[in-house]
Amino acid sequence: MAKDYKRILVTAALPYANGPVHIGHLAGCYLPSDIYVRYQRAQQRDVKFICGSDEHGVPITIRAMEEGITPQDVVDKYNAIIKESFAQMGISFDIYSRTSSEVHRQTSQAFFKKMYDDGLFEERESEQYYDEEKKMFLADRYIVGTCPVCGNENAYGDQCEKCGSTLSPEQLISPRSALSNAPLVKRMTKHWYFPLNNYEGFLKEWIVEGKKDEWKPNVYGQCKSWLDSGLQPRAMTRDSNWGVPVPIEGADGKVLYVWFDAPIGYISATKELMPQGWDTYWKQDDTKLVHFIGKDNIVFHCIIFPAMLKAHGGFVLPDNVPANEFLNIEGRKVSTSKNWAVWINEYVTDFPNMEDTLRYVLCANAPETKDNDFTWKDFQDRHNSELVAKFGNFVNRAMVLMHKFCGGRVPRFHDDVKEERDLELIREILNTKKKIESSLENYRFRDALFEVIELASKGNKYLQDVAPWNLGKTPELLAENQKLIDNCLHICLQLTANLAIFCNPFLPFTARKICHQLTVVEKMLDWENGGRMDLLKTGYPLRAPELLFRKVEDEEVEAQRAKLEERARLVQAAQDAKAAAMAPKAEAVATPEAEAKPLIGFEDFAKIELRAGTILSAEKVAKADKLLKLEVDLGTEKRTIVSGIALHYSPEEIVGKQVSVVVNLAPRKMRGIESAGMILMAEDATGKLVFVSPEQAIAAGSEIR
Repeated sequence: MAKDYKRILVTAALPYANGPVHIGHLAGCYLPSDIYVRYQRAQQRDVKFICGSDEHGVPITIRAMEEGITPQDVVDKYNAIIKESFAQMGISFDIYSRTSSEVHRQTSQAFFKKMYDDGLFEERESEQYYDEEKKMFLADRYIVGTCPVCGNENAYGDQCEKCGSTLSPEQLISPRSALSNAPLVKRMTKHWYFPLNNYEGFLKEWIVEGKKDEWKPNVYGQCKSWLDSGLQPRAMTRDSNWGVPVPIEGADGKVLYVWFDAPIGYISATKELMPQGWDTYWKQDDTKLVHFIGKDNIVFHCIIFPAMLKAHGGFVLPDNVPANEFLNIEGRKVSTSKNWAVWINEYVTDFPNMEDTLRYVLCANAPETKDNDFTWKDFQDRHNSELVAKFGNFVNRAMVLMHKFCGGRVPRFHDDVKEERDLELIREILNTKKKIESSLENYRFRDALFEVIELASKGNKYLQDVAPWNLGKTPELLAENQKLIDNCLHICLQLTANLAIFCNPFLPFTARKICHQLTVVEKMLDWENGGRMDLLKTGYPLRAPELLFRKVEDEEVEAQRAKLEERARLVQAAQDAKAAAMAPKAEAVATPEAEAKPLIGFEDFAKIELRAGTILSAEKVAKADKLLKLEVDLGTEKRTIVSGIALHYSPEEIVGKQVSVVVNLAPRKMRGIESAGMILMAEDATGKLVFVSPEQAIAAGSEIR
């Protein structure tokens, strides 16, 4: 470390608790921060790793409204899912907290109150859009209307997704609420603004003059651009009933702006972790504070939060903010709203005991300097050709040969027959340690990981050059060449132990597997042991070899690609249907056929996707006389569908029945069960519901036209 810091405080951006985390999140900040912290711990430095859920803001209340639950229910649900996903992927936080905690409420309110008492806020009144039906002010994203550029009737208040234009709510024609579809009104509201412009001088000196050669170019460049454009006051409060209440008189119905309260979550989480010593990590100049974030959070962590810390006084400022760019998936930008994402909680289910593979691929392909693309083909190729064929292959060969030629024990090294290639590989181990150290200290995680795999490749080449299998092909050759074989396998086993140390920040599960095979305690993984050639004592018995990695098959990645495409298609169909329902309706014209439904165009009908399905199982839904829970085979997948046919059919009589299914209907919950589709039925003269079934048996999933 350039400066003589006594302790390191590492924060990772607080994930928003309105959904699970995906691989873009992992690649952006959580994996690099974990690698950095694991390395610092291995160096036995005083380091604390802080994170937690960001649990306030408009999207939380919207999700609660859509699901018919409370905001607290939403954050409780996703906090648990996110926390478990991180643990499963080996992200080793010292604490994973949440901003809905009492400690956070007190901490953020005290922070705001001190700034308020010091006269650091400006009080302003302004008109903002208000939904009278939902009784709430709306964020830009929850305002829709006609785009003034392309005429799209469902453009958002911040952007038109049809033409890509950046918009403001005032630019929309006939703005309305995305929540209720009601026309909007403007109402006066009062808020407290933080005058960022008063801190331009401080920020320019600190960043432009002080961090130019230390921060990554993407971080420095974005900060300088903001500062060059001039900073403006920014509201630090919002109108809402969900969030941290503003702790001053005359602020009823106001909460702290989520980007004011969220970064203070780092402080409150540290307080939870160390109630008596938290301020040592936040208020001592010999603390190195490092924020790991994605590029969309640069402004908040490099300009707004540091200005808040400076204004409040008494806090250290970040030493570095190593933000990554974005990770795309299969050539498309990650979109949670369109379900174009690889979710961590699903990955660990689909690929059990392969957490290190995802860690490896995301680090090797990390978007450190530019947006990168994750593809399932690259996932497969990197795993099979690098983890399996290089790293895993070397370790396995060394262990197998040791058991074959050395009786399952670490052979001694014979100085009298050592060769130059032996010494060269030993030098490579030491050099690799230095290269990894330099890269990790400077946040170049891809470079560091490359050195680990490159060292395994050099081990493979060395083993191939010596070829102990040839030296011991016959009992006579074995007796003649035992010393050469001993030296080769001694070095390979010491290299294996070093690979465990070097890979531990990146592949912690693999490092532990190697320790198990070598029958050593995990204390060996301390960084000071890297480069040593006496990690395994001569004559020490080792366990039988086990493969570190299995091969990833073509069918597995094809299934993942198909799942990605199918989910996105279903979401798009549901969004199209919702957009059509939300679009302004023309005034109805009275017709004599009062009972008839209005005519639709072919385009409307074409949006409906009908497929043949086969009912695999059926059961009654508890406390619901009319509902049956069905499992329906649609050829490429199985769906759960809840159908109101329990008064007409028993579960037993419909199993095996072929039915017509609307497959692109938006999912909805019924009695706590998510129903993903609708069975088509007709009503006969007696009122009995009758299945609309294919005339003859056809393959499940066949399209009905």
